[in-house]
Amino acid sequence: MIPPLAELIDSARVVALPMHSRFRGVDTREALLFEGPQGWAEFSPFTEYEDAEAATWLAAAIDFAWNVQPEPLRERIGVNATVPAIDAARVPELLARFTGCRTAKVKVAEPGQALADDVARVRAVREAMGPEGRIRVDANAAWNVDEAERAVHALNEFDLEYVEQPCATVPELAELRQRVKYLGIPVAADESVRKSSDPLAVARAGAADLLVIKAQPLGGVTHALQIVTAAGLPVVVSSALDTAIGLSQGAALAAALPRLDYDCGLGTSSLFLDDVAELRPVDGSIPVGRLTPDPAALTRLAASDERREWWMARLARCHYELATAAH
Repeated sequence: MIPPLAELIDSARVVALPMHSRFRGVDTREALLFEGPQGWAEFSPFTEYEDAEAATWLAAAIDFAWNVQPEPLRERIGVNATVPAIDAARVPELLARFTGCRTAKVKVAEPGQALADDVARVRAVREAMGPEGRIRVDANAAWNVDEAERAVHALNEFDLEYVEQPCATVPELAELRQRVKYLGIPVAADESVRKSSDPLAVARAGAADLLVIKAQPLGGVTHALQIVTAAGLPVVVSSALDTAIGLSQGAALAAALPRLDYDCGLGTSSLFLDDVAELRPVDGSIPVGRLTPDPAALTRLAASDERREWWMARLARCHYELATAAH
């Protein structure tokens, strides 16, 4: 069921959240929030995404705001710390924001940086977390197979939990997985699932040991759970740099999974200087449950009139995409 656009517009609020460090090329994260019969939801596809892709994110938000979600199987979700492509010297200060997290996800292969920068950053994380800490790295599909193989060897000494989306294509992932199999470092697929017209292709090709799934890009909790069931692989639930409202959508997905073997990437509220609600990690986890934005925060973090108009126009276009597809 696609609610009328007017119902979305009626409660829509556009916010701009300032960040501690530049992440994914942005210093401020924008999002559109609206309220439905079941509560608040988030629509925040990145600004460069075309409407056809962004419409899937709107479907996820509508699903969360209008439909009853699956029964949660757990009350709290273990989360990882997220380390952007910062200088190694800043790692201890950043990790201190992720209270009690036993796992860290480290961004690598950032444009303008060398492998030596990645090694220094991961080494700093290992030193800060100690031998019992779990470290995963995320290359966001930036390496070719040879570059990825070299990087995995260079980072192997830090006892990686897995390497996420080291290469762009499914065949590249499959080849790399075979090349580094003897090292015992699993390969995880993220973009190959959430940005693919066939999210199960990576599982069928044997190109990954686990999948990284996100509620918004996969069209909502219900659809994401269907993908997990069909893929038959372990999964990590992560965020797309969401506000606390979007993180609550991710937590609902994680809480509904029969198995949850890995800490989730749902602690990213700690990357923001301010948020619309409180959902930062405490003792390495976040609670499961719906959130209501703080009215004062909505006012404090309101986007400019120009940016609000941009998001409202995008909302209308994506709503049209969904309504057209429904008929």
